[in-house]
Amino acid sequence: MSPSPPSSVRAFFAVELPDDLAEPIADRQSAFDDAAGTRPTDPNQAHLTLKFLGDVDVDDLDDVRAAGERAVDRAGVAPFDCAIEGLGVFPSLEYVSVVWLGVGEGADELTRLHEALETETTALGFDPEDHEFTPHVTLARMNDARGKDLVQRVVREEHPEVGSFAVEEVTLIESTLTDEGPVYEPIGRFALG
Repeated sequence: MSPSPPSSVRAFFAVELPDDLAEPIADRQSAFDDAAGTRPTDPNQAHLTLKFLGDVDVDDLDDVRAAGERAVDRAGVAPFDCAIEGLGVFPSLEYVSVVWLGVGEGADELTRLHEALETETTALGFDPEDHEFTPHVTLARMNDARGKDLVQRVVREEHPEVGSFAVEEVTLIESTLTDEGPVYEPIGRFALG
């Protein structure tokens, strides 16, 4: 007997990064190789999350896709260039749980897309964000504080410029958690105006 299909999927809206940025992102991650307690993300799956939805009922996916379409139209953002640069952490340098690369050029457009997605998805009943939107690419997560001093020093002292790319669409991504880390699968694409 085959297993029944899942009744829900974990999903989020994001801007995917091009493959040619995976290597420079991996280079930036290497600065944290000696920081005990950090787990790097897969640079080949790098993305800028615009709105995390969490578990979405499979029966509601069409509504979520329609909300994505409306949000991209509402934001009125034309294709734009996005520069990945700088380092930061969440929630603070004193208590680091996530290390990230930031965004220079393109941050305003990403924020407009986020706000439109927030409006459309909360109208569907998804929880609003409980923190200010900061466009970022997650480099690593910290499981414990053993390597905090190294992370703090690198974040304070370095301002890497990883690269720029053209943003032409927003993607709805399904995230499947596995023992090797999350696996991402696009399940909707929305072209910018």
